[in-house]
Amino acid sequence: MQPAELKVRALVVDDEPLARSNLTVLLRRDADIESINECASGSEAIAQIRGTQPDLVFLDVQMPECGGFEVLAKLTADADQGAALPVIVFVTAYDEYALRAFDAGALDYLLKPFDDSRFKLAITRAKEKIAQRRMHAQPPPLVIRSAGQISYVQIAAIDWVEAADYYACLHVGAKSHLLRRSMAELEKELDPRLFCRIHRSTIVNLRRVRGLEVDAAGDYEVLLEGGRRLRLSRRFRKDLQARMSAKE
Repeated sequence: MQPAELKVRALVVDDEPLARSNLTVLLRRDADIESINECASGSEAIAQIRGTQPDLVFLDVQMPECGGFEVLAKLTADADQGAALPVIVFVTAYDEYALRAFDAGALDYLLKPFDDSRFKLAITRAKEKIAQRRMHAQPPPLVIRSAGQISYVQIAAIDWVEAADYYACLHVGAKSHLLRRSMAELEKELDPRLFCRIHRSTIVNLRRVRGLEVDAAGDYEVLLEGGRRLRLSRRFRKDLQARMSAKE
């Protein structure tokens, strides 16, 4: 069962302009499709999907250099690292790939030429799948872009965050990642049940907090797993203590 308002971002991937145009026309008829982008190659599709994270991808099987199955393999590898995997509908003129498509994790398989009723069935299935995912979704990972590379950080894996000029520095175990986002913006995205502001420049994951200690100057510090100590501002002390008490 779909929610009353389901906004879907779609991507059409096909090396044939007419095939892309036909699918785009059909998608525009559906009020739930919020945006439609197009790609003419598999390599372009991978970059587009990694950058914009569409909900639904209509993916041609046979394309020069990088076909649909190669695209899906790379996306599946990204998903193993925490990236969101879009709903995939394969589109092809050849029926011999159908079993392989389902084995690879595709939701549906449109065989060209298909009529409006078959397309409607595919889009209905896709929207139901997207709605189910959203109902049970974990927060999407944060996308970190650095030196031409893209990495993904699961929000629950963050130990603490500190302000770094126009960036937020995410501390995840022994690693740190710079995210081009202000602390105020990031705080709005973080689950308040899991994260707490302890200083104007610091946010902590409550699951990593092991206790509070007072230093020689009489100021409070937050003790994290692994022994890390972070300054606790008097302004945020009461809120943190209340949140920690609620966990017990």
